[in-house]
Amino acid sequence: MSLQLDTLAYTNRLRRLPPEHKIIFAFTTLAISLTTHPLVQILIAIWMGIWIVIYARIPAGVYFRLLMFTIIFCLTSLPALMVNGVAIPDLPKVQLDSWYGFAFGHFYIYISHSGSIQALGILTRALASVSCLYFLMLTVPFPEILQTLRYLRFPVLLSDLLLLMYRFIFILLNTASELLTAQNARGGYRTWHSGMKSLALLIGQLLQRTLQRYSQFSLGLEARGFVSEFRVWHPRRYHPQKRYIIEAIFGCVVLIGLDFWRNAGIFTRI
Repeated sequence: MSLQLDTLAYTNRLRRLPPEHKIIFAFTTLAISLTTHPLVQILIAIWMGIWIVIYARIPAGVYFRLLMFTIIFCLTSLPALMVNGVAIPDLPKVQLDSWYGFAFGHFYIYISHSGSIQALGILTRALASVSCLYFLMLTVPFPEILQTLRYLRFPVLLSDLLLLMYRFIFILLNTASELLTAQNARGGYRTWHSGMKSLALLIGQLLQRTLQRYSQFSLGLEARGFVSEFRVWHPRRYHPQKRYIIEAIFGCVVLIGLDFWRNAGIFTRI
């Protein structure tokens, strides 16, 4: 999946747009999604999906699988917010907050109205925020992100650490792929018992071989006289398009206006 995502970042239809435009757009929508109400967050998630699937021509199946990771992760943690329990004598205190509940021994277990609203807000905020980050990840190659960060006077040490982490991911994936291929060639996953044993060996060998390859990578840098910072090359062949710039600015203004309109409506009713 990581290799496929990296390939899509280099081949999408928004590839020739300036990376600084896409980075500013992604972080602007991210800031909006973190400070607005659920309706605006849902609109952001839909809008970013249009940018990713329709404008950038990222396969819809890939994007929705990425979103499912976020949804499943959130659904595993949201019940802790929605389900509450109190002692039976304290039941009158939570009757207005209870949607549905049942007695279990000396306790009353119920679904909280306020907790459900809070869980919905967390889910919509997570979907909107992740959609903005997926747009950045699927449309801007990582070297261009680093180059833009350096152009914006981002600390060199942090950008070099990001580059090393990026390189380490590929070393890890390549090592895991080689080990898995070798085990499959020897029939290591024919049965459940042998599969569990092979998986344990894979995990044990993965860390050791990854560290060895990373050590070789570090020795290679020292052998080439690396003493300063990493240099990332990329061609400046970008073509800004007014249509995307106008749509991005207009959409962000509309989203902010919707949030202000909703807040003004609430204050007026109060």
